[in-house]
Amino acid sequence: MKKMLLIVNPAAGKKKAPKVLTKLISIFNRAGYAVSVYITAARNEATEIVAQRADQVDMIVCCGGDGTFNETVSGLLASGVDIPIGYIPAGSTNDFAASLKLPMKPLKAAQAIVEGTPVSYDVGLFGDRHFAYVASFGAFTKSSYATSQSVKNALGHTAYLLNGVTELAHIHKIPVKLELDGEVIEDEFLFGAICNSTSVGGIIKLDPSQVDMSDGLFEVFLVRSPKKLSDLRKFLRDVSRKKFDSPMVTFRSAKSVTVYADPEMSWTLDGEQADGQETIEIVNRRHAIRLMKKEN
Repeated sequence: MKKMLLIVNPAAGKKKAPKVLTKLISIFNRAGYAVSVYITAARNEATEIVAQRADQVDMIVCCGGDGTFNETVSGLLASGVDIPIGYIPAGSTNDFAASLKLPMKPLKAAQAIVEGTPVSYDVGLFGDRHFAYVASFGAFTKSSYATSQSVKNALGHTAYLLNGVTELAHIHKIPVKLELDGEVIEDEFLFGAICNSTSVGGIIKLDPSQVDMSDGLFEVFLVRSPKKLSDLRKFLRDVSRKKFDSPMVTFRSAKSVTVYADPEMSWTLDGEQADGQETIEIVNRRHAIRLMKKEN
């Protein structure tokens, strides 16, 4: 019988995972897996346990939000072990899972894992930290980690939007210089995302036809600071329609991005806070993970 390590974040989302845990284990047992369950209780715990135990199992499954998935991926890459990952999305936003069109109901997600095949996807490297789908700065960035879990559970995407709007009232222009595969872009920005996803924070929705999560390229989405309030309103309308031809927006693809900015500038990696640096190298690690996915 094959061995599986199931990582469960009991606090993620609306705390659905613990309620169906025995059913999840049953699905995996029926598919020929002996399941070891690890319930996380603190940040970065998933990274540590996965790094320690990846060489003892045939598959690792993460049941939690994007932050827990980030920790699981980070632990696996730190271990150097090449085994597939399964993802049961149970968070508030689940951007990564939404981009891949993974089932959002835990039992359906588990069934898709055992019926799926491993598919290679890219992972980002931010300095010495990995991210599964986005490194971002500016407006809405603090919302993803400053919003309490209870508010996220109650409001979902609305929580991020409400906190984001609050930030806009106090937003400062952020001077940033970026090098994208040799192209230099320098300006004052409202928001920036280096991503491998069609959804960022449940707010920015990129056209799926423009995003390939296994092509070795990031999508780089930059929003300049508005000169007047009407510019911001038009930009928000355009974004809601997936229109990115606004003069406020720069949209590029790149293998690597170097960012020069104030080291105090806030960043998030997959919704979790990250320390800034004066110079940050962000590199796409092509086909770094193999994720179990059932063809739709």
